[in-house]
Amino acid sequence: MAMATLDSVLEGRRSQPSQLVEVLQDIQDLYGYVSEEAMDKVASSLGVPLMEVYRVACFYKAFSLQPRGKNVITICTGTACHVRGSDLLIDQAKGQLKIEPGETTQDGLFTFECVNCLGACALGPIVVHNTVYNPHVTPGKLRKMIHKAEEVEHKEAAHGETK
Repeated sequence: MAMATLDSVLEGRRSQPSQLVEVLQDIQDLYGYVSEEAMDKVASSLGVPLMEVYRVACFYKAFSLQPRGKNVITICTGTACHVRGSDLLIDQAKGQLKIEPGETTQDGLFTFECVNCLGACALGPIVVHNTVYNPHVTPGKLRKMIHKAEEVEHKEAAHGETK
């Protein structure tokens, strides 16, 4: 993690503990996760105990302490989505990606996660692919969504090799 970039996130916020969540959000947006190194730097810069930084980073689902995949597949498991088949979507994702919820594929292409509610109950079962909410998802639609993301990656990789 580049310290110069982290320093720019902290610029103007030093000794301001009230900026903790915002700083962590900026770090998450910048790097895709919040590293131990970043938490140490945030704690000392904002004057917040390291344990408090860690507690906040673990409490909010928006923060990840591990690098995430290029594609984040989030399946809602709330009551409305569950009764409409989110368990079938979980099985589809596990089978197709060969990982469990909370894990990232070895190639770093996908992170698969489940959340308790996405607040879009009328649209369930719902799957978020990166920041795009996909309503009324079936296992077939999820299979195609994952396959399309794989195709895009392969095309980008092939295009990059020919440069």
